[in-house]
Amino acid sequence: MARSLVDSADLARGSPRAPRRESGPGPPLGRLTGRGQRGLRPICPDTQEVLVPEWRPRSLRRSRHTAPPAPEHSMDPRSDDERPLADRPLIDTAIYRDGVRVATPASLAETYRHLRREPGTMAWIGLYRPAEEELLAAADEFDLHKLAVEDAIVAHQRPKIERYGDTLFVVLRAATYVDEAEEVSFGELHLFVGPNFVLTVRHGQSPDMSAVRRRMEEDPDLLRRGPEAVLYAVLDNVVDGYAPVIAGLQNDIDEIETEVFEAEPHVSRRIYELTREVIEFQRATQPLLSILRNLEAGFDKYGIDEELQRYLRDVADHATTVGERVDGFRQLLDKILTVNATMVTQAQNDEMQKMTEASLAQNEEVKKISAWAAILFAPTLIGTVYGMNFDLMPELHWDLGYPFAVILMAAVCLTLYTIFKRRNWL
Repeated sequence: MARSLVDSADLARGSPRAPRRESGPGPPLGRLTGRGQRGLRPICPDTQEVLVPEWRPRSLRRSRHTAPPAPEHSMDPRSDDERPLADRPLIDTAIYRDGVRVATPASLAETYRHLRREPGTMAWIGLYRPAEEELLAAADEFDLHKLAVEDAIVAHQRPKIERYGDTLFVVLRAATYVDEAEEVSFGELHLFVGPNFVLTVRHGQSPDMSAVRRRMEEDPDLLRRGPEAVLYAVLDNVVDGYAPVIAGLQNDIDEIETEVFEAEPHVSRRIYELTREVIEFQRATQPLLSILRNLEAGFDKYGIDEELQRYLRDVADHATTVGERVDGFRQLLDKILTVNATMVTQAQNDEMQKMTEASLAQNEEVKKISAWAAILFAPTLIGTVYGMNFDLMPELHWDLGYPFAVILMAAVCLTLYTIFKRRNWL
């Protein structure tokens, strides 16, 4: 199975691997079988055999046209597809016997040689953003399944556990809380756990695998329990790394609660951003419970050490606590968002009420001014009419003209005043 991937050890050393040959007669080199030039295979001039290229995983295939992105990348437009490979992908590799480091090979090829000639030992290889050829060389050496290898090359996988024969493939997502930016940074770790080897492929700065290795080397009694002990140590390190993230998110939520009740103007945006962080964190932690349950289900079948079983159950308890806290954060943020929306609506209603009351008061003043203007307009109109002083106006020479004009002005003003008063304009 793994030999069909390609002879990756040759690729890692830079020497090309000869293609497989398919027996059959054919024309000499320079001619092609069949008609035309497209889709036909070249012929070896010495043996007259059809040359068939070796199968290669999709991640290494090349064509004239640009290959479409992997689904893991296309589903997330924010994924970092152009991140550079590490200059030194081999972070650390060691050979252990009975929990003690007995060799520190300088290269992967040397590690493989040590493991072959020294039975009863275990190899622990740590890679950081390796090139495809290096990972394929390890796949060829340890007989890793091609689907798991492709997942490790492409990255951007959800946390999961798969068993391929006697090899476990585990994907974990570590998390780190960044105080300066008040956000959660995630790293991705792939583990291949076999009978006599552990291969870790890291696609981020976290988790700190050197700390895990130091802890295990300081405890040979635990390390001699084999690759499953390394898997436990990695799981424990990842789950323990969630604790500072939980504390940071709790602190952010407390601050947001204070800002909500103090009616801070930009709190809605902060709630939204923190909700996104919690959702992403939940995607990293929630599958852990399923991973640990699957491990627990295989304790008896695969003869897991009883002491390791206790350690793994302890990790499961911590992961359950983390999952419950994250679920609580999600619900609490939903409620905070609802309370904030209610308070914003209430503040808007209060503002609208104040504006309405001010508008009503202004209308009352306008009505009063309009009523007095109308009352004063009536005598002004009468006085203007009789102030024209035309000779043919009979009222000008009438003895009762002046009293009549004054009484008329008073009557009109009194009538208007009575009307406006009844209508509460005055």
